[in-house]
Amino acid sequence: MSHILITGGAGFIGSHLAEYYALKGDRVVAIDNLSRSKLLGAGEKHARFNWEHLEKHYKNIQLVQADIRDQEEVERWARDAEVIIHCAAQTAVTASLSDPRSDFDCNVQGTFNLLESARRSRRTQTVIFCSTNKVYGENINNIKVDQNEKRYFFSDEVFQKGIPEDFPVDHCSHTPYGCSKLAADLYMQDYGHHYGLKTGVFRMSCIYGTRQFGLEDQGWVAHFVISSILGRPISIYGDGKQVRDVLYVSDLVQAFDCFVKRGKDSEVLNLGGGYKKTLSLLELLNLLEELLGRRIPVSFRPWRPSDQKVYISDISKVTKKLGWEPKISPVEGVENLFRWAMDNKRIF
Repeated sequence: MSHILITGGAGFIGSHLAEYYALKGDRVVAIDNLSRSKLLGAGEKHARFNWEHLEKHYKNIQLVQADIRDQEEVERWARDAEVIIHCAAQTAVTASLSDPRSDFDCNVQGTFNLLESARRSRRTQTVIFCSTNKVYGENINNIKVDQNEKRYFFSDEVFQKGIPEDFPVDHCSHTPYGCSKLAADLYMQDYGHHYGLKTGVFRMSCIYGTRQFGLEDQGWVAHFVISSILGRPISIYGDGKQVRDVLYVSDLVQAFDCFVKRGKDSEVLNLGGGYKKTLSLLELLNLLEELLGRRIPVSFRPWRPSDQKVYISDISKVTKKLGWEPKISPVEGVENLFRWAMDNKRIF
């Protein structure tokens, strides 16, 4: 039995990780400040839904309402953890633009607090960090793209499998969110180099799945699914041909666990569905229309600053290093999410 600490444990990804390790019989501490409703304008019941789900079903998960910006609280809960998975973050680009200080405090200071706690701990061996593809910034937009009726695609053969981990991050715009996550990403790497921690920095693409309360600016797959079911307005910024690789949450959980078990050194790893598991916005809408049996009305608006026409993760490194590969296809994953949302319409 291991002692696992998960920050952001009541969030979408954090709650799935907590559930996975609880089912294995590990001792899990999940800390969360339940700030999602305040940060993203989401309903209070959304912020508490996963918390209450874990509280109801798992006696070996200790739920702690705490903030990673509080160093003493973080040290208190991190001191005995063998594995720390750091999911807590400010996650929205728009929120970072309107309130960059809060974004910095949460994503940089909070991560630093966690790393210092891990460094001082006598037990912590592994720290996993949920980084993001946004660390590559607008350099992605310098890659030439072509298009067909439904999607954009990289025209440069060098990037046919996606963006590798050594893609440049300098000399471009990032947004405050991209900057704060990149700073935390670098601190994770450096603590791995200097303090004997095994740090796994996972630069994640679009993660989706059940128990995700998607919003326009964060969790777009779930946002489209939930809005289409409830008949809420859907706006597309640009032309809808934007493409992302998508990764179902159970595949992400397996990747993290592979790093805990098989990872030998600190690593920076791109994590997503890869070039074989991608969706454009228009393709997702078509899939949802088939599931609903009706047309979904959408409105088109101007492109937003820093939007990327294509982002696909090159997952060659994580596949080679960890022996992992995604199993859930976009069609299967979207159908899973759709069924969950249909069964839980009352909570949206």
